[in-house]
Amino acid sequence: MPIMENERHASVPSGIIQLLPDILVSQIAAGEVVERPSAVVKELLENAIDAGATQIDIRLEGGGIKRIAVTDNGCGIPPEQLALALTRHATSKIASLHDLENVATLGFRGEALASIASVADMTLQSRNTGQPHAWQIRGNDPSMTLSPVPGAQGTTVDVRELYANTPARRKFLKSEQTEYGHCAEVVRRIALSRPGIRFNLSHNGKTTAHYLANNLSQRCHQILGETFLSSTLPVDITAGEGNDMLSLSGFIGLPTASRTRGDMQYLYVNGRFVRDRLLTHAVRAAYEDVLHGNRFPVYLLYLTLDPSRVDVNVHPAKTEVRFRDSRAIHHFIYQSIGRMLSQTLPSGTETVEEQPPATTAIQYKPSGPTSSVSWRHTPPPASLRIAQNIEAYGTLFRDTLRQTETAHASAIDNTASASPDDTIRHFAEAQNDTDEFPLGFALAQLHDIYILAQNRQGLVLVDMHAAHERIVYEKLKNALDEQSLQTQTLLIPVTLGVSETESGTALEHRDTLLALGFDISILSPETLAIRTVPTLLRQADLPATLHALLKDLHAYGTSSITQEKRNERLATIACHHAVRANRSLTIPEMNALLRDMEKTERANQCNHGRPTWTQLGMAELDALFMRGQ
Repeated sequence: MPIMENERHASVPSGIIQLLPDILVSQIAAGEVVERPSAVVKELLENAIDAGATQIDIRLEGGGIKRIAVTDNGCGIPPEQLALALTRHATSKIASLHDLENVATLGFRGEALASIASVADMTLQSRNTGQPHAWQIRGNDPSMTLSPVPGAQGTTVDVRELYANTPARRKFLKSEQTEYGHCAEVVRRIALSRPGIRFNLSHNGKTTAHYLANNLSQRCHQILGETFLSSTLPVDITAGEGNDMLSLSGFIGLPTASRTRGDMQYLYVNGRFVRDRLLTHAVRAAYEDVLHGNRFPVYLLYLTLDPSRVDVNVHPAKTEVRFRDSRAIHHFIYQSIGRMLSQTLPSGTETVEEQPPATTAIQYKPSGPTSSVSWRHTPPPASLRIAQNIEAYGTLFRDTLRQTETAHASAIDNTASASPDDTIRHFAEAQNDTDEFPLGFALAQLHDIYILAQNRQGLVLVDMHAAHERIVYEKLKNALDEQSLQTQTLLIPVTLGVSETESGTALEHRDTLLALGFDISILSPETLAIRTVPTLLRQADLPATLHALLKDLHAYGTSSITQEKRNERLATIACHHAVRANRSLTIPEMNALLRDMEKTERANQCNHGRPTWTQLGMAELDALFMRGQ
């Protein structure tokens, strides 16, 4: 066996440096760019979009292994440049370092066609404006001979027998159906980024997807379904000006629409689909306070920024990016989505536009249809302080009744000793006058667990414990946020063993750690001393918290670990002190709870991500009893 190994490697002299053949160089590049058939589809679709195509046809055979043909109606390639288009590092999209640092196109490396031609039998056919017919060239033809052929304006790239000349690579491909699934997903992702382009996908001669040119909502309906649109909120947020402008648009799912898998998450940066840990972490952190367990949020988001602020040249497949100021991007995504989630209620009820505090640059521009029921969010009064006994809220909701400054609330307060008939009459009169109270007014309590209320749309059912839990939780958070951060100096500093990377991160982000309440000294490259901690976290697992904090700071430049730990404790307090099931409430108390819900952020979920209320419309109730049928 050793003799055979020596014979096998005899063609590579040890220690001798030599130039690789061009074909081998292209095949190595293909290994980075052309990972599987779907990568070929992606590269060809990006080229078609960059060419200004409005119609793109994708024909696949054998899951893309046997054939991939992409035809577009773009600007085409002049015949004298067809041979050059098949040359490595040949592109019309960049010509200088400045162009590379300000890439605004999808494809720009100039490697795709050459790499594909090195591992498959490829034919390139194109006709540009002013040409009487199309011209064709074979990718593996050494003579690069051009042939006139009939064809409409645009380009067709026909790739057959992928990896036929590198059979070892072909063995790593999966089944035909699996490879087709990857190709179809690439088409869906790109179609979602360009709703104004018509896409037609066929497999083995059968049309499998046809996406007409539409607006974004219609394209989402075509690809993601009606359920996606009905369970998401439109996003259109802008921050900054000029080259510093950031824009976030698309749709974010309601927390109740979360999934057990992260398969309904689409992120685009300047129109390019990316898998970016920084952006994913920011979105996940924004949902942290409203998601249940290990559920995954649903979203379709488009981040737009100046091309000079993002580096798209960090991965051969262009699926990863690097931001010049990652911390600012993370903060923008986190704050924008967090604000949207905090100002909405479920079941088709939304808040109207609200300008953020003057200290922020975020400006909201809600898009899409609005509900017939809406209200302006008003932050709850922060009268409750952490230092006070939580039982001060134990009077339940009577303080809220006294603080309500509307005639309708006063009318309800007067029903404290009224009969149920009088209460319903007051409710009916209020409903005829205003839609100021979207959750309506209480009618009764079901099994001392659920509150039944009536609004203009129909019947509202409220889980009183879950709703009160969120109210108490948000009051505690608001009260704590109004206070300055309290820290505690440890009598004996806690030493923490860390890696050299963590030590460097602690030194680099020392000011951030101080702002979070941690005074940390570096004793050695592998030892830190913790001298001061936030008071609220003095009982927490400090080593675990610090390791997680340093990991986030190293990866994202920011961290919400301390806030998450704080919120975990506050959530526990809120859960223990919320009104329990099997407790009878009076009509005024139930109405006060509804009013508190209407002015509490994230009132559509409890602290564990469960819904707090739901709406049954009159049409649904009529259907239950077959009215009108």
